[in-house]
Amino acid sequence: MKITVERQSDCAARLSVEIPPANLKEERLKIIRAFGNQARISGFRPGKVPRTVIEKRYGEQITGELEQRMMQQAVNDAAQNENLRVIDAKTPEDTVYHPDGALTFSSVLTLAPEFELPDYKTIQLEIPDRAIGEEDIENEIQNVRARYADYTEVTDRPLQAGDFAVIDYRSELDGKPTEEAVGQSVGYLGNGEDYWLKMEDDSILPGFSKSLEGAALGEERKFSCIVPEEFPVEELRQVELDFHVTVKGIKVQKLPELTDELAAEILPGSDINGLREMIRGNLEHQLNQQIEEFKVSQLLEKLTSMVQFELPPELVTAETQGQADEMVERGLGSGMSEDEIEGRQDEIFAAASQRAQTNLKTDFLLQRIAEEEQIQVTQEEMANRVAAMANQAKKPIKTFASELQKSGRLREIQHSMILSKTIDFLLEHAKVSETSEHLETDSEEEATQADPGEPDTESGSGSPDSDAKEESEKNDE
Repeated sequence: MKITVERQSDCAARLSVEIPPANLKEERLKIIRAFGNQARISGFRPGKVPRTVIEKRYGEQITGELEQRMMQQAVNDAAQNENLRVIDAKTPEDTVYHPDGALTFSSVLTLAPEFELPDYKTIQLEIPDRAIGEEDIENEIQNVRARYADYTEVTDRPLQAGDFAVIDYRSELDGKPTEEAVGQSVGYLGNGEDYWLKMEDDSILPGFSKSLEGAALGEERKFSCIVPEEFPVEELRQVELDFHVTVKGIKVQKLPELTDELAAEILPGSDINGLREMIRGNLEHQLNQQIEEFKVSQLLEKLTSMVQFELPPELVTAETQGQADEMVERGLGSGMSEDEIEGRQDEIFAAASQRAQTNLKTDFLLQRIAEEEQIQVTQEEMANRVAAMANQAKKPIKTFASELQKSGRLREIQHSMILSKTIDFLLEHAKVSETSEHLETDSEEEATQADPGEPDTESGSGSPDSDAKEESEKNDE
């Protein structure tokens, strides 16, 4: 077999192949024998069907199988002889059977990028010097008490600090509904109905609750607020919006006293001390989990910044489409209309393309490091993972494993496990130092990102969520 490889770019090459008649004839005979052993043809005993009959009946399939085998052998030989990392081979082109019996064809190969590995064992990481203190526990106890709070209707006075206001609201920009003015969804800033607003925070915008102080039940107020610089929709940053707000209800929150009885209701069989220890344990678990996620995110960001290389365009295109599809699905799930999504198509694809390139670059780097360090997944580890997945899917292990095998997902799972072990390896070798940088706990995040429309009984207020925030989040299993 004569093979020629012509590099077209860092990630593509043209493979030209010439197979001598003798090689072709030998391989074809093997395929014919295999077909003959399997064929069931009336008038002939199994395995005794003449070759001419086999060729006449299965000639097209035999030729297809032959070309597929020759193509695979050529790709394998080229990869080994030319030291290529072949990701994919396109359908053969210019396939010609010559008069002397030789076969020639060509194919374009997609190649993994070639690059020098950086010094990945000395990556510097900084993690917050953060521990759970009494203030964190007290704040969480307040959140827990809020879940058991009573709310009393107030009708004989206007809104004041500390109340909960139940409101309907809508915003305008230059006299038009905000979404219409900017031509896209603005999430919670557009409008809200039966929204519970705690009158001591700025859960919608800075100054919003302050502008409602003194409003009576049923009163409609008009005022303006400026959108903060960090708001996800760029067109609204530092823009002044006009709000129309109707006060539909005024409520006072009454928190229950923290007693052993309440603690036992929250955590059966416990008391105040037991509840506090449970809360401390949960907060420490959350914090440790967040710090680990922070370390992984920082590690991968630093790793990918240490080396530059070209990515296969076909993979970037496919990954971009996949990311865009996920974003659209999340957008539809969060209430965006198809028209709104179509209006943000360019923005979605730009974000999807950026995420796709980051994912692919990270994947190639981790694969190369895994090869360099001979990081592998054992059969036992693979079996345990499949068993856990089968248990989660509530299916027999054998049935579930067979489904994974048929769908090709076993290879994906193995790949994911190798990358995960590689990240663990890098974390073990990273140089970690502590910093005073603040790291939000889950409860702090929830206090600023809870959905509007109902009282947030964990943080004590209804806080806005935004469709636009969906495009600035984080990564896998």
